[in-house]
Amino acid sequence: MTQTSKTPLLDQIAVPSDLRKLPAAKLPQLAAELRHETIDAVAVTGGHLGAGLGVIELTLALHFIFDTPTDRLIWDVGHQAYPHKILTGRRNRIRTLRQGGGLSGFTKRAESEYDPFGAAHSSTSISAGLGMAVARDLAGKKHNVVCVIGDGAMSAGMAYEAMNNAGARNERLIVILNDNDMSIAPPVGAMSAYLSRLLSGRAYLKLRDVGKQLAARLPKRLDDFITRGVEHARGFWTGGTLFEELGFYYVGPIDGHNLDHLLPVLKNVRDTDTGPILVHVVTQKGKGYAPAETSADKYHGVVKFDVATGAQAKAKSRAPQYTKVFAESLIKEARKDEKIVAVTGAMPSGTGLDLFQKEFPNRCFDVGIAEQHAVTFCGGLAAEGFKPFAAIYSTFLQRAYDQVVHDIAIQRLPVRFAIDRAGLVGADGPTHAGSFDIAYLGCLPGFVLMAAADEAELVHMVATAAAIHDRPSAFRYPRGEGLGIAMPEEGKPLEIGKGRILREGTKVALLSFGGRLGECLKAADELSTYGLSTTVADARFAKPLDTDLLLRLARDHEVLVTIEEGSIGGFGSFVLQELAENGMLDGGMKARSMVLPDVFIDQDSPAAMYAKAGLDAKGIVAKAFEALGKDVAAETVKLA
Repeated sequence: MTQTSKTPLLDQIAVPSDLRKLPAAKLPQLAAELRHETIDAVAVTGGHLGAGLGVIELTLALHFIFDTPTDRLIWDVGHQAYPHKILTGRRNRIRTLRQGGGLSGFTKRAESEYDPFGAAHSSTSISAGLGMAVARDLAGKKHNVVCVIGDGAMSAGMAYEAMNNAGARNERLIVILNDNDMSIAPPVGAMSAYLSRLLSGRAYLKLRDVGKQLAARLPKRLDDFITRGVEHARGFWTGGTLFEELGFYYVGPIDGHNLDHLLPVLKNVRDTDTGPILVHVVTQKGKGYAPAETSADKYHGVVKFDVATGAQAKAKSRAPQYTKVFAESLIKEARKDEKIVAVTGAMPSGTGLDLFQKEFPNRCFDVGIAEQHAVTFCGGLAAEGFKPFAAIYSTFLQRAYDQVVHDIAIQRLPVRFAIDRAGLVGADGPTHAGSFDIAYLGCLPGFVLMAAADEAELVHMVATAAAIHDRPSAFRYPRGEGLGIAMPEEGKPLEIGKGRILREGTKVALLSFGGRLGECLKAADELSTYGLSTTVADARFAKPLDTDLLLRLARDHEVLVTIEEGSIGGFGSFVLQELAENGMLDGGMKARSMVLPDVFIDQDSPAAMYAKAGLDAKGIVAKAFEALGKDVAAETVKLA
């Protein structure tokens, strides 16, 4: 990509008010510079690229037409907001994106007044925007509220719930539908642009309001006839009947990369005082960067890359990725059992199910960004004798909790939940951390809840879930690489509710649940240098608990420490409850639980995040010493 040779304009833009001082004729040059800056920044940090490149012109147009931050601009998901961050006082920090101490990869209220609502999960913008619009009217204010939502996010029911409410209430609210997949857009050209300017104009909207008031006074049959005629006429030219039915004025589609089309329409929409309006903007993901335009995923998410070639840096892998291990294990099980099917919510590559889909295209279902539907859909499959695996990130499964409880657990349907991204996930930060699933699933009657300590265990847990036919189950596993251990040829079902001991000791017992087992083994090595003989056990199951193993560890050791990659209220709480019920806490045995701290941990490398959480080997050693009433530093001095 070549940058314009004209005098740089981006250097003159500190905040959007500077942008609004420019003549509109300068915006194409600024768009080229902003696109270059976005590409250059993400090449350094990695992150979401394609979505941001697709909204360069739209971002400029919105900040040029609307008086941000007084006018509220809400970006759905927020992964397309890097250009927005550059224009809103954060350009000097843009190369810290997704780094420790740097900018978030999503919108964040604590980061800027130009981020009125934080987002990293999809389909929240219209609900939040409607709340802000109602608050504005209650306070007697006049500013605009603008929500930018992608066509993918429109696959979630929450977006339609919000639109239905907004259409019924008739608050002044502007929704920009960023259609970057051409999924619902007819051809975009001069006639479409002309119609959009006409239909968004004050004169048309005023005439339309008068028409609606007049129609309301006519006999109902005649009113219905006229309304259907108008809708069919507008639907023929614009395709907006669905949104009209929800109570929105529909404008579009318009070319989201043509500022001559965008600016007049957005100005018309800004200056009208009608109810909710939806502006349908068609964009191209990855626009302006050839490697992204030609890539299958339009460079949706990238690691660091070379700007000139688009080649992404390849990490040196010493072990297979957990996600790939899951997918390959599920494929092996599906070859043996034609009842096994797989379901994902718009994340086939993120969950590894794209591999499953290649081999079993008729047994893999991507239901879109609709986790609630995904869970109950799996319930229907299970009720008819199939064996559904719902591959959903921990943080996204939260969105379907009622369905997990009501549609699956209460009916004891054998849906298998493959929970990717368990624990802390690094650059995506707290919005994507898998912190709560142990607690929110472990409290449900009848659930089997497993966590893979390494990649080999994950293979066996996939086989275990496939073999469970009388109740729901879940197995969680981290993001990233495994531990590099020998892999089994195929999975063998584990005995339900039974853990394993990896190392025998006499003084301290470390009982791990999930991916901290490697750190527990390191901690045991260090504790042994202090003369503290340590047992390391892998619980495998949080529910049902291995009570025999637990009581044995409690009886035979002075200290028992549980370690998990989850919040308070999870595995450690289950263990303490069991110990208390068996009277094990009445004597001299000391029990401690190590969980994620009661804060949301900002993005950093996973290792740095776990160190901050105290869940690395150093933290585990410190906890064991604390339970023994000793100081690590003092003992180190003695050892020296």
